[in-house]
Amino acid sequence: MKILKYTALAIAISATYVPTISNAADNKAKKDKGLETILVTAQKRTQSNQEVPISITTIDTDKLDALFSSGDDIIALATKVPGLYAETSNGRVAPRFYIRGIGNTDFDLAASQPVSIIMDDVVMENVVLKGFPLFDLANVEVIRGPQGSLFGRNTTAGIIKFDTMKPSQDDDGYAKISYGTYGTRNFEGAVGGALSDNWSGRVSLLNQHRNDWVNNGYTHVDNAMGGYDESAGRVQLMYQPSDELNVLLNVHARAYNGTSTLFRANILSTGSNQINSNFDRDTVFYDEGNNNPQKYHNQGYSVKINYDMGDKTFTSISAYESATGSSLGDIDGGFGAAFLPVMGPGFIPFNSVTMDNADVDQLTQEFRLASDTDEDYSWQTGLFYFDSNLKVVTSPFFVPPSTVNQSNTTWAVFGQGTYDVAPKSTLVAGVRYTHDKKGLTANSGAGIPINPVNLNDGRVSWELMYNHKLEEDRSVYARVANGFRAQSIQGRDIAFFGQPSVAKSETILSYEAGLKADLMDSRVRINGAAFYYTIKDIQLTAVGGNGNNVGLTNANKGVGKGFEIDSEFLIGDNFNMTAGFSYNDTELRDANLLIPTCGSGQCTPLDPTVTQTSGEVDAYVNGNPFPNAPKTILSVTGRYTIPVESGEFYVYSDYAQQGKTNFFIYRSAEYHVNNQFELGLRLGYENYQDQYEIALYGRNITNEVNLKGGIDFNNNTAFVNEPRIVGIEFKKTFF
Repeated sequence: MKILKYTALAIAISATYVPTISNAADNKAKKDKGLETILVTAQKRTQSNQEVPISITTIDTDKLDALFSSGDDIIALATKVPGLYAETSNGRVAPRFYIRGIGNTDFDLAASQPVSIIMDDVVMENVVLKGFPLFDLANVEVIRGPQGSLFGRNTTAGIIKFDTMKPSQDDDGYAKISYGTYGTRNFEGAVGGALSDNWSGRVSLLNQHRNDWVNNGYTHVDNAMGGYDESAGRVQLMYQPSDELNVLLNVHARAYNGTSTLFRANILSTGSNQINSNFDRDTVFYDEGNNNPQKYHNQGYSVKINYDMGDKTFTSISAYESATGSSLGDIDGGFGAAFLPVMGPGFIPFNSVTMDNADVDQLTQEFRLASDTDEDYSWQTGLFYFDSNLKVVTSPFFVPPSTVNQSNTTWAVFGQGTYDVAPKSTLVAGVRYTHDKKGLTANSGAGIPINPVNLNDGRVSWELMYNHKLEEDRSVYARVANGFRAQSIQGRDIAFFGQPSVAKSETILSYEAGLKADLMDSRVRINGAAFYYTIKDIQLTAVGGNGNNVGLTNANKGVGKGFEIDSEFLIGDNFNMTAGFSYNDTELRDANLLIPTCGSGQCTPLDPTVTQTSGEVDAYVNGNPFPNAPKTILSVTGRYTIPVESGEFYVYSDYAQQGKTNFFIYRSAEYHVNNQFELGLRLGYENYQDQYEIALYGRNITNEVNLKGGIDFNNNTAFVNEPRIVGIEFKKTFF
């Protein structure tokens, strides 16, 4: 009943993410003509979303303003889009994404991820790079399904594509500042315009702060952790000496100093997934970890060149990204051990604290040649090169630190063609060959010899799509796509007396059919897709059990099926609304696959188990869902406006609900959730004449305590979502 109550509340006060308009006259004109055309670049061309035969959801700046008003990081996108989930056990620096249930739960900084983050046309491969803060954005696209031709960084699940605001000859700028609970302060601003007839520029800045607000009950220090300071900037210069040539330079950097994920000891009781009395939102009990400090610096640049050759366009994108930093954590989430007279909260067999220092760099180069004509047939082809190196120093503190060096080199050649086979029918075909090479060398702090690992694999991936217009404002499509994720190496266990593990390449074959329709004079938009996919040799990461080993393995097969629906509604002149829903049924199929269960012995496995001679309890996981794959996601947003002469007052709300989700590969009574939700609210006034906006905001306004993950090797440790944040925001637009 509680869920239904808040769902009804969200629907009653919600509104769509229709883009903010510049004045009251434009506002009325927009409502008269219906929903705005959404442009996407999922096929590396600018097209209407309604004409692209791929399942895509876009998030524009209005919705982003609401989601990130309290200073949340990129994880705030989780469950805000049908089929999209995200989580992290590494604080604000290493997010993990899942699309249609496909992702990787591995917390190691070298983990291969099947969801690609594309920022300004550059793939952010390493998880540390994926956490770069979001600001001054123009558009966000969530592109579901394997990308078998145009995007080639082993993307079997899908892509989240971010495009920032670009320089232009038109002067524009804004400044936005907010203040909220826990001393949360955010500043975001940008200014851009013409520097000369041929040059334009844009400078974008972000600064975020939150006070430490979590007490350490073990050391009796109040406000010992939980805060952060985040600064980021971007400078872009565009050179356009003619209509044919365009050169864009993008230089960006980030400095972050804060708190890593707060692990909370034994907030789950054996046999239950309900948070117990050991949990206190404002207090943890850390005897180690120095209050979980975390610090990272990122920097990078890219140069994008577009040259119009008349009937074709040449594009070059050169980019370099790097990051360095460290993270320290009290992993057991409490204090003491079995031989001590006092320990807690709850039973903690042994202390566990770990520190990682990471240094990553990445170089990418893409060349692309695309036709530029009005003929029935169009094409594009290109080359892609990727090279990265990662050094991770891991200190478990009971032995000297271990150093792991991993390298990854990829090259690919790709092509795609589009043919209008009939006035209302379009066929798209693409193919890509990708060669991937990975290597690992390491020094064990325990003095154990580590043999180098070298892997090579090359595969062809492809996609075939068909789009048919039923009417001018509605179409149906079908898509079949093949993709692969190259072999992976896991070196985490080297720091804990182990050896590296390897998972062989996985391949996916995905089928999708959908409908895209604008109805009722473009006042209603419904986009839906149904899908079915099979992953052969699906890569899995078994975390926990067996002394906290982190081992890679493959299941014979993984199967997923379901659907997602995005809808938008203009309900009257002043009430706009969106609703999205996804259903995702995933299943591991491998009758002989055994996965270690909790090493602490404090959890309750629900799968058939076998006890090894070592005492380890392993579970048969055949038939289990993929880890961290929500079976359903519901997202509702809304905006109700009250026009006045100078502008409008508005109420904006968003609601997101996460269905049944299993955290690990094995099933247990403790590590799963169902029907968790969060509700956001924004009350504001926008003045079109003087170009300013003031708003009261609230995130997680009901202060829900939602489980986001767990650690099972030592005790029943878990971590939770962010608390309620309320505040006020002011935005001024210039020029």
